[in-house]
Amino acid sequence: MAGEERPRAGGNRRDLMGYGLVLLNKVSGLAILDRFGLRKPAERALHDATKVGFRTVAAASRTFTPAKGKGKPARLPSQKSNGLFDLSLDDEQQMIKDTVAEFAAEQLRPAAEEADASCTAPEKLLHTASELGVSLVGIPEDLGGAGTERSATTNVLIAEAMAHGDMGLAVACLAPSAVSTALTLWGDDQQQATYLPSFTGENVPSAALAVLEARPLFDAFSLQTKAKRVPGGGYQLTGVKSLVPRAASAELFVVAAELEGKPELFLVESSTQGVSVESEPSMGLRAASLGRLILEDVKVPATAKLGTGENYAECIRLSRIAWSALAVGTGQAVLDYVIPYVNERVAFGEPISNRQGVAFKVADIGIELDGMRLVTYRAASRAEQGKTFARETALARRLCADKGMQIGSDGVQLLGGHGFVKDHPVERWYRDLRAIAVMEGAVLI
Repeated sequence: MAGEERPRAGGNRRDLMGYGLVLLNKVSGLAILDRFGLRKPAERALHDATKVGFRTVAAASRTFTPAKGKGKPARLPSQKSNGLFDLSLDDEQQMIKDTVAEFAAEQLRPAAEEADASCTAPEKLLHTASELGVSLVGIPEDLGGAGTERSATTNVLIAEAMAHGDMGLAVACLAPSAVSTALTLWGDDQQQATYLPSFTGENVPSAALAVLEARPLFDAFSLQTKAKRVPGGGYQLTGVKSLVPRAASAELFVVAAELEGKPELFLVESSTQGVSVESEPSMGLRAASLGRLILEDVKVPATAKLGTGENYAECIRLSRIAWSALAVGTGQAVLDYVIPYVNERVAFGEPISNRQGVAFKVADIGIELDGMRLVTYRAASRAEQGKTFARETALARRLCADKGMQIGSDGVQLLGGHGFVKDHPVERWYRDLRAIAVMEGAVLI
């Protein structure tokens, strides 16, 4: 069918997507990597602190040493369109999707219930996720990554597959790659040389993209977090960011703040004076260890500003596409769970799926999911081809926010009384899906 683009994701035509994905394939191929047992004392302490609330200085376990760049930043070229509309995946994309889906099923799904209850993602799971090398897809090869072309759609496939396991844990696992993606897209050569090597090694730093603020009808383009220039160069940041994933352990933040009337992005290391974190337990996404990032007259150098104001709009749109992908993955998990349930649940001598009211509701979930997936892939495809994608992003965000919430509600309803209790995961997915309409930042494709 003729159309305007070929929505495929990125990547090159090599047999493998770099050493990161070789490792991903090997690690994900194991049937069960581990069964999570008792928490470490430090994890238990964090659990207890999260329950009662805390405020502390942010993590300061790593020092990012300024490095000299190569003279110009590395950028991934845009994908090329062949003018056809084709949703089929190439071999590399299929491999990535399958291996991430296996990781989500074997590790994220079993750990999700306890992680939700404790508001903490298991450290061992996060370390395993970083070892998979998923973030390497978006980092150029000459910076130590595995990317040769812009890979927005591939990142959508990764987010969708992870969310099928659990959205909260998916956000926790993907939060560092939001920062590495931002550095790849908008960082100058010095910023890339200073920070990106840490994201391509074995010990990937905890990092987060902080945009959201805790106020009604939050507008991502009208920020209360302020930045001002200081004498001698540099900036001073003041404000509070809300629902920041893994905030207490993050070593590097990309913070959205208003500078001279325009929103901008700034790199803020957690060890900077004036940076502190409060716990912020939430209704959903509890496994992502959400917290408030508090900036009290935080001074950063002139080199901390990331990109330009025009890049900020692109950042918001790419984040919204990522949240749409998470909604698709979790919505698919709801559908995959309720279909066998309604076929096996017997009432009045027959499966409840024989009732039209039940069958039509299940069909509606499937129909809406196909629409959500299509508009999300389309927005990502245009983004990676370097085309305008504001309209497509707005459509994806609206559809996934509205229909995602409805899918969660219908999933709970189809389980009847079982949908209300924690014996089944649908109530957790319902709480997570409500985040799509309110979250900004945190994840990026």
